[in-house]
Amino acid sequence: MTSSPAPDIRPFRIDIPQRDLDDLYDRLDRARWPDDLSGTGWAYGVPADYLRELVHHWRHSYDWRAAEAQLNEWPQFTTTIDGSNVHFAHVRSPEPDATPLILTHGWPGSVVEFLDVVGPLTDPAAHGGDPADAFHVVVPSIPGFGLSGPPADTGWEAGRVAYAWVELMTRLGYERFGAQGGDWGSGISRELGRSHPERVIGIHLNLLPGAQATREPTAEELAALDPAERENTLASWRSWAEWKREGTGYAVLHSTRPQTLAYALTDSPVGQLAWIIEKFREWSDSAERPEEAVDRDRLLTNVMLYWLTGTAGSAARIYYERAHVTGERIARPTEPSTAPTAVAVFPAEIQKPLRHRADRTENIVRWTEFDRGGHFPAMEEPDLLVGDVRAFFRQLREDSAFG
Repeated sequence: MTSSPAPDIRPFRIDIPQRDLDDLYDRLDRARWPDDLSGTGWAYGVPADYLRELVHHWRHSYDWRAAEAQLNEWPQFTTTIDGSNVHFAHVRSPEPDATPLILTHGWPGSVVEFLDVVGPLTDPAAHGGDPADAFHVVVPSIPGFGLSGPPADTGWEAGRVAYAWVELMTRLGYERFGAQGGDWGSGISRELGRSHPERVIGIHLNLLPGAQATREPTAEELAALDPAERENTLASWRSWAEWKREGTGYAVLHSTRPQTLAYALTDSPVGQLAWIIEKFREWSDSAERPEEAVDRDRLLTNVMLYWLTGTAGSAARIYYERAHVTGERIARPTEPSTAPTAVAVFPAEIQKPLRHRADRTENIVRWTEFDRGGHFPAMEEPDLLVGDVRAFFRQLREDSAFG
């Protein structure tokens, strides 16, 4: 991938036509509802009574224009990288020596995930923090997701996105930078550290793919671990086994037939809402309703970015691309990462990482375990996430790791 001599970075502002909102309201008013088994809770999927009430709120109380205005407080841009459109916010800190940091979302998230963390990261002094911990923050939409729109061709898996992020940061004038992410954002951020260690200051992850127990540990394996890690290994295995048994249907469909799924989700806002809200309930630190962990209107704003851009199908393709990755251009290095890496472990995370496994593949310099939070910490526990990101990069500065 090569950059043009004068890359075109275009100012961008979200301005959804009213006709698109009117179309949404009409579809919500005319929704067809399936039958529902009473007394089954969430066992068969999203309960109808819950979803009806949420749709009523979406139709009659939720204010997209307020959410749009909040998103537009970020300076936003688009640029073309490797043939595809990339939307991003670029929020510079008032501190001139701030550390460049790229934040990457996942599925079923979007740039909306970071609404509560960008302010404290870019301007810590205004949020009770130390100005030395400031960041210049870049928040891109992964090609295929939301405001980036569908990619122009196939092959946009995590490795290729990582190469695009290096080009994006180059165009913004950042020679070295940090990265943070969860879900697909963690895979992309980790690939940044593996493929471009000379450009990366440090990688902060709130999910570490591949570090969980994916088979039942043997008695010999458990005996070699200290008691705490032994219990963690058993818990990781139980969590993985439950997820494989009950929670992978979406990923199988995304990675095999994303186009077929796209027709349903692009035509039905209720279907799109249900497809996403189920994961927020299952993956967040909530017991009955996802709103116990994430603000209801913030959840709907995230869904709106999928609905208004028609990117349910193109966002799902990243799973297909991972499952069918071929070609030298997007091949990933397989050796352990040399990039300094921090892992923030939240208890409700769907995949529970193990330190002794993480050390085999990553250069772990910080490992923090929290007592609350789940798969979406930037939305669930923004203060905890911001504090850990600050502490990690402060540690690197003190260790002179910036080089």
